Parts: sequence; structure tokens; C-alpha cells
Amino acid sequence: MKSTLITAALITLFSTAGFSQTWNWDKAHSQLNFGISHMGVGEIDGTFSSASARITASKDDFSDAVVELSADISSINTGVEQRNNHLKSADFFDAAKYPTLTFKSTSFKKTGAKTYEVAGDLSFHGVTKPVVLTATFNGTAVNPRAKRPSPALRSLVRSNALISALPQLP
Repeated sequence: MKSTLITAALITLFSTAGFSQTWNWDKAHSQLNFGISHMGVGEIDGTFSSASARITASKDDFSDAVVELSADISSINTGVEQRNNHLKSADFFDAAKYPTLTFKSTSFKKTGAKTYEVAGDLSFHGVTKPVVLTATFNGTAVNPRAKRPSPALRSLVRSNALISALPQLP
């Protein structure tokens, strides 16, 4: 597993009030997914089933937005329990020693009509490194049950930078 693809999908965040506020992770409509290159011949997809995120912005163009995300490493799920347990072990994520993956943005820049570049620090396995996410803002919609606007934001981070933090296989 020398190559890793981490895909963070902040699909829909739930608004606590009108725009220019803080949006929190909507567990029913949000996912934190990843893909792992397996021996260079295939890719294994998975998710962290226990994750949370928040976006805070006071400007409607998100130029001052701050994104914070965390995931419980022990909630990793690839659909194969034996693989999940191996990924949680000291061979890879070492969930007992490093239980949390985090991301905190350092900048949020508009790059197109609906697209943004979100730079920040991604931390897991005791290592923090800078990464850049590409985000797409698809507007807001009023949740009929909550009667509040919810922004739809999708973010992707593709990075091999942190895989070097994990032990190499023999």
C-alpha cells in the first residue's frame, strides 16, 4: 500500500441558522470516504463511519471560511472485517495509539464559479502535513424539516503525502 487516495466527501452540511454562520456535519447526508491502491493492481474503497465536520464563514463568498473535520480511525470500514482490523492495527493506522484523523483548513480560495481550493493540515498517525482540497459549492437548499438553508459542499483530497507516515510492508 505505497500509494493512497484519500477522498473526503463533505457532501451536505447542515445549517444552524441563516448564511454567514456555522454549518455542522449532517450525518444522514455526509460521508468521509477513501480509496487505497492495493498492490498497484486495484483500488479498495472504504469509509470512516464516525466523522464530524464544521464550516464557519462570515462572508457569503466563503473567503474567510474555516473547515474542521475529524474521524475516528476505529470506525474504518472497507466491507471486509479482516482488512478493517488490519488497517486499524499498528501495521497501518495504529488506531489504539492514534485514534483520530483531523483536517483543519488554513485558506479557502475561490477558483471558479462553483469551485474552491481549500488548503489545510491533515493529521493522522502522529504526522501532520499540508494538503489541498478541491471543493465544489452547489448552492443552498432549504431543508423542509428544519426550515433552514443547507449548503451543499463536496470536497476531495488526493494525497500520497501522508502514506509515508505509515509503516512500510515488508
